[in-house]
Amino acid sequence: MPTEPASGHDLRHHGDAEVRDGGGTLVDLAVNVRADTPPAWLRARMAASLAGLAAYPDGRAARAAVAARHGLPVERVLLTAGAAEAFVLLARALKVSRPVVVHPQFTEPEAALRDAGHTVDRVLLRESDGFRLDPAAVPEEADLVVVGNPTNPTSVLHPAETLTRLSRHGRTLVVDEAFMDAVPGEREALAGRTDVPGLVVLRSLTKTWGLAGLRIGYVLAAPETVAQLERSQPLWPVSTPALVAAEACVSPAALAEAEEAARVVAADRAHLIAGLRDFASHGLRVTDPAEAPFVLVRVPAAADVRERLRSLGYATRRGDTFPGLDEEWLRLAVRDRKTTEGFLRALGRALGA
Repeated sequence: MPTEPASGHDLRHHGDAEVRDGGGTLVDLAVNVRADTPPAWLRARMAASLAGLAAYPDGRAARAAVAARHGLPVERVLLTAGAAEAFVLLARALKVSRPVVVHPQFTEPEAALRDAGHTVDRVLLRESDGFRLDPAAVPEEADLVVVGNPTNPTSVLHPAETLTRLSRHGRTLVVDEAFMDAVPGEREALAGRTDVPGLVVLRSLTKTWGLAGLRIGYVLAAPETVAQLERSQPLWPVSTPALVAAEACVSPAALAEAEEAARVVAADRAHLIAGLRDFASHGLRVTDPAEAPFVLVRVPAAADVRERLRSLGYATRRGDTFPGLDEEWLRLAVRDRKTTEGFLRALGRALGA
C-alpha cells in the first residue's frame, strides 16, 4: 500500500454534479442518497417546525437524543451541518503536523485539510487487496488518520478491530461512518465506543433519510475534542428543521425503520451485483464484497460508457476523481429492482452486449 503526497485529482467533484444542470431527467445512480426519502412522517415533523423559525435554534434536545441513541453523555456529541462540516472543523481546529487520508475514499476530508493549510499524505489501498486496509501501511508518525467505514466509493466495510489498531497515543483517528446506518446491524461500527484513544466518529443523517438538502450530521468524540471543534463553529450552525430531523431520526421507531431499509438495500445490492456479473465477458469487474448502498465497478473505457449511459437516461458517478482510482472506474448507487433492471438493460446497450 503506497503512501503518496496530494496530487491532481478534482477533490471537489461529487455525485450531484452528474445530475445538475440538465441532468434532472436522468435516473440518478450517481448520488448515494436513498431515492424514496424523506418519508412522509419525517416531512411532517420538519414542516411543523417551521412555525418556530422566529426563535433561534436550540440544539439541546437533539444533542441529548443523539447521545442517548449511542449510549454516550451529551459532552461527547457535536451536531453539525452535515458530516462535511465536521471535516472542515477538524481541519481548522486540530493542531496536527502529519495528517494522512486513506484512499480511495470521500475526498472532502483531504480537501478541507488542504484548504486549512495542511500538507496531506495518502495511503492508497489497492484493488489487488480488495481495497482492504493494512494498519501497518499508515505511517507511525501520522498524528491524524482519516478513513471511511463503509468506505465511499469502494463499498468496503473494514473490521472494527482493524481500525482500532490505528489508534495511537497522540493521534486522532477519524472514522467516517456516514453510511454505517445502511449496514444491517451496523456491524463493525465504532460509534459509541469510548475505549479507543483519540477516536472521532462522524455520522450523517442525510443518506438514509434523504436529507442532503437539509444538512445534518454529528461528531462523536472525547469531550475535550468536542469542545475544541465547537469553538470553531459559527453561532447556531444547525437550523431548527435540521435539529428536529436529528431528534426524529434517532428515535427507536426511526432506527427500526432504518434497519429494515438497510436489509432491503442489501437485497437490492445483491440483485445489482448479480446483474453486473453478467457483463464480465465485456471486462466489467465488481468490487466485492460490497456492504454500502453503492458498488464500485471497473470497466474498460468507462468514460465512454458513462456518456452512453447518460444518452440512455442514466447518471453514474465517475471514479477518476478519487485518489487511487483512474478513468476505468464507475460508482453505482443501489436502487430498487425495477430501476436496476432498466439500468442493466441500458448498460448492456452501452457495452454493446
